[in-house]
Amino acid sequence: MTRFGLLLLFFFFVQGMQAQELNFTVTINSDRSRIQNTDVFSQMKTSFEQFLNGRSWTNDEFRPEERIKGNLLITINEVPQVGVYNATVQIQVVRPVYGTNYESLVFNYADRNWSFEYIESQPLEFNRFTFLNNISSLLAFYAHIALGIDYDSFASRGGNEHFAVANDIVNNAQQSGRAGWTQSQSDRRSRYWLINDIFVSPIYSQIRDAYYLYHRQGMDMVLTDPDTAYKNILEAIRMVAEANKLQPNGIFTISFVDAKSDEISQILKEAPFEIRDEAVKLLLEVDPNNARKYNELLRS
Repeated sequence: MTRFGLLLLFFFFVQGMQAQELNFTVTINSDRSRIQNTDVFSQMKTSFEQFLNGRSWTNDEFRPEERIKGNLLITINEVPQVGVYNATVQIQVVRPVYGTNYESLVFNYADRNWSFEYIESQPLEFNRFTFLNNISSLLAFYAHIALGIDYDSFASRGGNEHFAVANDIVNNAQQSGRAGWTQSQSDRRSRYWLINDIFVSPIYSQIRDAYYLYHRQGMDMVLTDPDTAYKNILEAIRMVAEANKLQPNGIFTISFVDAKSDEISQILKEAPFEIRDEAVKLLLEVDPNNARKYNELLRS
């Protein structure tokens, strides 16, 4: 084999070793679109999944079983003209719990304001420093949110690098004037406010610390050291409650309880009564809409 052939073989070998980090499933609900030919949505699904799962977002090495799992549910609400789509997006990210087959929902968020143009077979490119289109920017934004949340759950503030990229994406996309990227007070669920609360504002920094404490020193230790695990989960809930006192009903707080309310109401059933009692008091302050669910903990 020639020297060039050896170099080419080595190149493909190295490329193959750099496994992708994400394993997302994209689901597109087009029932409201009133489009009879739904082939475009099948192509859209394939294109979006390839964009998320087919590239390397970091320099870290991931084994196939370590890839971060998530779901992207896109609901097409309207097609105002050919090739233009108005949609909402539900983003969910899960994380394995050490020593179990259980996957913990770490992020659950509804993006209600996404308009994009899609042409069949169009290539999707991404540049961290340039707004190219409203598809690649949104997908890349949530790819880095998913990475940041996952990294935060394994190491304290471990997601900084990925949240910084997500913040750059927002800053670049603001120049496009497209909805969902702006600092609008009337749209506090925008991507701007999401990354602002997660990464820019110091008010909610405790919630990022809570992610690490809750998952790495809580959920991952329930089987091996349950007493310590329950105490750390309670402390994580306390951190979220303290952040909520400083700025009530923040988008980061809401996304935390949206992901964790069911899990907390189940995992703390075996905790000592004093842990459950204090956890319920805190949770009722942060998430009163789920009061019935939390009060069940006191009857366990």
